[in-house]
Amino acid sequence: MTALTARAGDPLAGVRQVVGSSRPLSWINTAYPFAAAYLLAGGAVDALLVVGTLYFLVPYNLLMYGLNDVWDHESDLANPRKGGVEGVVLDTRWHRTTVLAAVATNVPFLAALAALTVAAGHAWALVPLAACVFTVVAYSAPRLRFKERPGVDSVTSASHFVGPAVVGVAAAGGAWTWPVVATLLAFTAWGCASHAFGAVQDVRADRGAGIGSVATVLGARRTVRLAMAGYGLAALLLLTAGWPTLLAAAVPLAYLVSVAPFRDVTDDECESANRGWRRFLWLNLVAGFAVTQGLILARVVGGAA
Repeated sequence: MTALTARAGDPLAGVRQVVGSSRPLSWINTAYPFAAAYLLAGGAVDALLVVGTLYFLVPYNLLMYGLNDVWDHESDLANPRKGGVEGVVLDTRWHRTTVLAAVATNVPFLAALAALTVAAGHAWALVPLAACVFTVVAYSAPRLRFKERPGVDSVTSASHFVGPAVVGVAAAGGAWTWPVVATLLAFTAWGCASHAFGAVQDVRADRGAGIGSVATVLGARRTVRLAMAGYGLAALLLLTAGWPTLLAAAVPLAYLVSVAPFRDVTDDECESANRGWRRFLWLNLVAGFAVTQGLILARVVGGAA
């Protein structure tokens, strides 16, 4: 029983549970790609930027993680990682509330985004937006369960973070030049690698529960090495994007170095990879700062050209 569950009389317990299920530490990971891509693709500081950023900051994450916590409740009860920054164990009394909150926050934002993108003359941005919503639901939804389809799980997870960036470029009417495409492909490779590494720590638990993942198929050691290859590919793609974007190649290399100590981890000791995963969560903040400085530099260089 969690502390939140124990405080049955606490009127804010439900709020904390619902908000906690949206993974506040990860909010920036989806809002930032949209905002950065929108501005760099030529968008202005306008209503579309504000609404899109707010949507991908909270409602999108509540839809993605909140529904996941509802549908994965049984497995979460047996997961020792749950209960902190890696996600709450959502008490069953708040399942219906979480679903209603996800719907109630997503529908108006999606309607507003649709109206704003159409008004801006970039209606086709609704295609990647719809894809974003579909993949966050399909990842955990019964029957679809993309999270249990080895290979598809990593690609789908990556799309959760790359998708907002694609929406940002499309909503701003940006040009699909090679630097843009290369950056998005690198982001995808990074996302796939990160998901794969994250699955390593659960190899034994997932196999015991009959849950499939890229890590249960390949095994812990091969999956870590696959993640390293993914980070390496991301770096190579960024090197082809031209100056100053190529400087960002240092970011995925930092992740490669971070997971490298686990390259020989066995299935029996897969839980030890949690140390690397926790480091990954904080590395995201450092990497985000570094990327921000790079974007500022790109703006300065671009403006001076």
